Amino acid sequence: MSYRFSDSHPMHPSRLDLTMRMIEGLGILERKNISLLAPEVATIDELALVHEREYISAVQYAGEHPDEVNEERGLGTEDTPAFADIHEASARLAGGSLQAAEAVLAERALHVVNFAGGMHHASRGKASGFCIYNDAALAIQRLLDGGTQRVVYIDVDAHHGDGTQSIFWDDPRVLTISLHESGMSLFPGTGFANETGGTEAIGSAVNVALPAGTTDAGWLRAFHAVVPQLVAAFEPEVIVSQHGCDGHREDDLSNLRLSVDGQRQNALDISDLAERHCGGRWIATGGGGYNLIQVVPRAWSHLVAIAGGQPVPLRTEVPGSWLAYVKEKYGAAGPALMNDGVDLWWRSWEVGYDPADFIDRTIMATRKEVFPVFGLDPWFD
Repeated sequence: MSYRFSDSHPMHPSRLDLTMRMIEGLGILERKNISLLAPEVATIDELALVHEREYISAVQYAGEHPDEVNEERGLGTEDTPAFADIHEASARLAGGSLQAAEAVLAERALHVVNFAGGMHHASRGKASGFCIYNDAALAIQRLLDGGTQRVVYIDVDAHHGDGTQSIFWDDPRVLTISLHESGMSLFPGTGFANETGGTEAIGSAVNVALPAGTTDAGWLRAFHAVVPQLVAAFEPEVIVSQHGCDGHREDDLSNLRLSVDGQRQNALDISDLAERHCGGRWIATGGGGYNLIQVVPRAWSHLVAIAGGQPVPLRTEVPGSWLAYVKEKYGAAGPALMNDGVDLWWRSWEVGYDPADFIDRTIMATRKEVFPVFGLDPWFD
């Protein structure tokens, strides 16, 4: 909760508080197969697994001099302002995902969720887009260092997972897949189909850049036309996923038109991929998501319940205790149900390719770039 840029910043910790209160209100933490762990602050040496030590020092300095701007390191900017506890707070988020990797390696858990994590814009030496330390990358690196041979990273945030992609750009052991709104209309302006990895790892980066206005039907069609095939071909031992829910139609920081229903279905799909290809090994993080009452708590409560093996039914009523807290603290009415009541039907890729459809052209652009690398034919698979 100390990861707090300012009272008015979109990445406000109240979204985490409301999510945890909803998880508790739904009784998810009472299930016998779920354990709650307090995240530890990652050490300098641990952070240095994926970040430059000079950058870590710059973050520490920013916490001591929060009014100074360091454009080179992305600190003190409008998007990522500095604050007094910036290093420790950021290192705690990173430490949570590091502990997730260690739990999976030690076989203490099959599924771990750190919904406060998902800081996917942070690169090796620079903060960006509200992100200081890249906890998902840290979890992946810890898995690799612990003997894992192949990891798939799936990022379904509305914004391109550019930082994680850049960290593993030349590592053939990591397949990064990002499904996001096109950089033509949204920050960070990257993540196009022709970004496919470095010379040492061609095909290790996969990007599906969707047009503004994409709804559940197109989003899920794009996911199922690209992701399951590549995961099966890559044969990962662990899946690490980033579940930014800012693609929701009521989130002001993107132009996608998704629903909680669609985001829940996508979490189920990723869980199924982990079960089919990784023996269930799955680490899930949060990410973006800035509608703190209508969207974030429901989306991430569904995620935690799915990881726990007992999904919350779509038409479940939102806990009355949670609604009362929201009314008292924010003077607002929360959603009545755990879903948005939308029709989740989507057209399977097997039905055929429509060259007049922008989403289909986006899918085909990605398949043409990366499917041949894995021995998959983009036209006839």
